This record gives sequence, C-alpha cells and structure tokens, in this order.
Amino acid sequence: MSINATLIIQMIVFAILVWFTMRFVWPPITAALDERAKKIADGLSAADRAKAELSNANQRVEQQLAAARNDATRRLADAERLAQQLVEEAKTRASEEGAKIVAAAKVEAEQASVKAREVLCEQVAALAVKGAEQILRKEVNPAIHADLLGRLKAEL
Repeated sequence: MSINATLIIQMIVFAILVWFTMRFVWPPITAALDERAKKIADGLSAADRAKAELSNANQRVEQQLAAARNDATRRLADAERLAQQLVEEAKTRASEEGAKIVAAAKVEAEQASVKAREVLCEQVAALAVKGAEQILRKEVNPAIHADLLGRLKAEL
C-alpha cells in the first residue's frame, strides 16, 4: 500500500473518530461539565447567602442582647426605686406610729398627772382637816364643812 492511501485512510478514520466523538462523547461530557459548573455556582451563591444570613443573624442577636441588657438595667432600676419607695413608706408609717404612741403616752401621762394632783389635793385636804382638828381639839365634820373643803381643794 502506498503512503498516500494509508494517509487518506487514516484521515478518513480520524474524521470518523472526530465525528463519533463530537456526536456521542462530547455532548455528555459538556453536559456533565455544565452541570458541575452550575452546582459549583449554586454552592458558591448558597455560601454567600449563608454568610449574609449569618451576618444578619449575628446583628439580630447583638440587637436582642442589647435590648435584653437595657431591659435588665431598666428592671433593676425599677426594683431599686420600688425598694427605696417601700423603705420610705415604712419610715413614714413608723414615724406616724411613733407619733401616735408618743401622743398616747402624753395623754396618758397628762391623765395620770391630773389624777395624781386630785389624789394629792384630797390627801392635803385630809391632812389639813386633821391638822385643824388637832389645832381646834375637836372633830371637823366633812359633810358639814364640804363647801369649805371644796374651796380648799380648789386653792391647792
């Protein structure tokens, strides 16, 4: 066989091989490569979306933590204010109760003082009558001299 015939046959075989490859082999390979490229692109976009969502979630968490801190601070301030108010109310009630007790004690002391003065006046009047009896050497009748004894009590 001549070199020209071999070369022509090889060119025909090569052309058939190129045609067969282009017809049956190349389309599945390009489809697989396109599908893989699409999956990679989808994966990258999903990763970007996940990063963005993570960033948004971190911002929301920070906002919620800040809100929780503010709420806790506000509640603590409210609790301290309420405690202070309760202490002030208790002091006020204690002062009022103390004032009532002091007033009641003053009234009771005044009543006891008046009663003691009356008892003392009666005792002084009785002593005065006894002293008058001793001086006059006769008995003084309290029923008869009630007016005189009443004036004596009033003077004392």
